Amino acid sequence: MGGTDRRQRLEPPTFHDILRARAVVQRYLPPTPLLHSPLLSERLGCQVYLKCEQLQPIGAFKIRGGIYLMSQLSPAERARGVVTASTGNHGQSIAYAARLFGVRAIIYAPEGANPLKVAAMRRLGAEVVLTGRDFDEARLACEARAAADGLRYIHSANEPDLIAGVGTYALEILDSVPDLDAIIVPIGAGSGVCGTGIVMKTVDPAIQVIGVQAAGMPVVYESWRKGQLLEMTDGYTFAEGIATRVAFELPLRIIRERVDDIVLVSDEEIARAMIELLETRIVAEGAGAAALAAAHRIRDRLAGKTVVLVVSGGNVTLETLRWAWGLADASASEKATEVGR
Repeated sequence: MGGTDRRQRLEPPTFHDILRARAVVQRYLPPTPLLHSPLLSERLGCQVYLKCEQLQPIGAFKIRGGIYLMSQLSPAERARGVVTASTGNHGQSIAYAARLFGVRAIIYAPEGANPLKVAAMRRLGAEVVLTGRDFDEARLACEARAAADGLRYIHSANEPDLIAGVGTYALEILDSVPDLDAIIVPIGAGSGVCGTGIVMKTVDPAIQVIGVQAAGMPVVYESWRKGQLLEMTDGYTFAEGIATRVAFELPLRIIRERVDDIVLVSDEEIARAMIELLETRIVAEGAGAAALAAAHRIRDRLAGKTVVLVVSGGNVTLETLRWAWGLADASASEKATEVGR
């Protein structure tokens, strides 16, 4: 099939590929809300809209890519079954889509993966294998299993059909906010920001596409800045949805062509953004709050503009929410003390 050929050649999906993906995705998923936030607009000095991908059936945007990719597999690939590696949201996407299309799915995840996401993948019928200290160690084990058992390996980033599928949310955004000035997207493996960049820069090159990474794991930022694929030996962020130590070929190529900037934010800034989103009645995981954290960091650049923040996921444990609340509360107390001096 065409999708498989593009995957083998690692050619970026086109705008028309994303339009084709929308025709498939909309059969299974309604558009997610795009909410204007008066509170965040007032605080940031711009018109802020939130793309609520945390309201997807799996609580994350990646479901779009999973459904479209699964729809494009050949009968032989579906019969063999699929295997992938994930910290959770990508794995849930593949598990959900595999159940939809009657395909066996095996998901490799790190030993410390978010237990909510692991349980969700199992409920969706996937076989989950916990191995390795992080995503990249799980990915290596997954690749070995795929080669040994002849399974269709689904890479979390180097998959044109995944990127085309997730890019469908960008089409929904333009349907609602045609006068968009800027959009901020969290970056893990990079499918979301790539799909967004392809759509926005095709429709209007003046729209600013801004990615955000955790300062503790900035491998895509550094690879983008230096123009070469890099790998980190260590690094940490609690926001598992944007935690990767390796940059991948296809996303980096698209990012360098279609993304205007990448902003780094600290785990503390992400935690504060999670609590701030709670004030707007939105529950977001760390990756899902990263765009708001970045908006605060570059608020001067956004002044007076119309801005969309992608809330990419909402799969967060109560333990993490309590930790984020404590961190944000301590930070607010410290600032209040400094003002009082």
